[in-house]
Amino acid sequence: MKLKLFALLAALLPMAAFAEDKLDSGDTAWMMMSTALVLLMTPAGLALFYAGMSRSKNALNTYAMVMGAFVLAFVVWVIAGYSLAFGTSESAGIQSFIGGFGNVFLNGVDWKDLSGTYPTFVFIAFQGTFAAITVAIASGSVIGRMKFSTWMVIVALWGLVVYAPITHMVWGGEGALLFDAGALDFAGGTVVHMNGGLAGLVLAILVGKRTGYPKIAMKPFSIILTAAGAALLWFGWYGFNAGSAFGANAIAGVALLTTTIATAAAGLTWLIIEWVIYKKPTLLGIASGIVAGLVAITPAAGFVSVGGAFIIGIGGSIIGFFGVVYLKKMFKYDDSLDAFGIHFLAGLWGALMTGVLALNDKELLWDGPLKESGDRMGQFMVQVQSVVVVGLWTLVGTVVVYYVASALTGGARVDTETEEIGLDESVHGERGMNV
Repeated sequence: MKLKLFALLAALLPMAAFAEDKLDSGDTAWMMMSTALVLLMTPAGLALFYAGMSRSKNALNTYAMVMGAFVLAFVVWVIAGYSLAFGTSESAGIQSFIGGFGNVFLNGVDWKDLSGTYPTFVFIAFQGTFAAITVAIASGSVIGRMKFSTWMVIVALWGLVVYAPITHMVWGGEGALLFDAGALDFAGGTVVHMNGGLAGLVLAILVGKRTGYPKIAMKPFSIILTAAGAALLWFGWYGFNAGSAFGANAIAGVALLTTTIATAAAGLTWLIIEWVIYKKPTLLGIASGIVAGLVAITPAAGFVSVGGAFIIGIGGSIIGFFGVVYLKKMFKYDDSLDAFGIHFLAGLWGALMTGVLALNDKELLWDGPLKESGDRMGQFMVQVQSVVVVGLWTLVGTVVVYYVASALTGGARVDTETEEIGLDESVHGERGMNV
């Protein structure tokens, strides 16, 4: 395990010459801070972003689904998810898709072990926050009609059946399918955002539409909360993207600047689009554009130039707007809080544009056709392969997990009376908002 993590980090950080693992206090401090920043994104940032967009009678339930997902997913990650994502299998065929069980309950990982220049324990915690936010993203698609019990079972199973294998295939080091192919995903465009966004859409279709949708207007009850959540997400995203440089180094600086540029450009783009089409620039639009830009730049953050960041941010906002405003109406699915429209579509755009816009700079890139031979078309095709593989695995795995969870909890959907009363009082026995 230690050697495998070392090989992975060496590949991700070509600027560092690792003769041997050696603790660096600066890198350790930055990775601990990055872990805290990413943690903030879920039970604060994403929870507020989603809760503000929900109806007042479901605001507390929305927050509980995000926070409940975070705490359960992190526990599952420590118990078995980390081992399945970054462990080693005895079979080369299995190793292509998933790790092993050698590190279940973190067996075999000592507190003194290092992952490059910082403790392996910090790496485990950092990656655990990624696992937790990914499944929490999917909750936004089923707000207002899924049983809380079903949701929690889905969280536990999905982290092992869907998230861990995808993480392994993309980031699992030598022997992993998409890692060996040279797929570029700096901080989780495929692993996190496409994965969570598509899972949300699948769950939304399987559980069915909210009662009265789309005839009854279901407007956000507090756009201020949503905007505050978007701001916290932006703040925490620096841990997400710059932290994925795995050290306080120059690549982290690249990721920090490109993240800021793409996000600002995306927020401005959504604002302008609404202003032109509807003649009213909305705060919800700015917040949505910000999140779309954050999602889009995530797979490319450490690979692209300033110009590339602008293109990815603007394009991610346009595609996100199209998904939220037009695509949902065209196909008549009920993605409550637009997890698919923003996370999957913007993540897809970012993942593909990484192959097009990544700088041909061997100090920035890890192994892949672009680094090895300057083959940009080859790199783009690898990116296409990665989004197809991730999409298919997420689709099939989420369907399986949904039906298992539904069977275990006597059906996934709340009854009509519960839905009409609101899940805050009927499920949790609490009132989220006095409105």
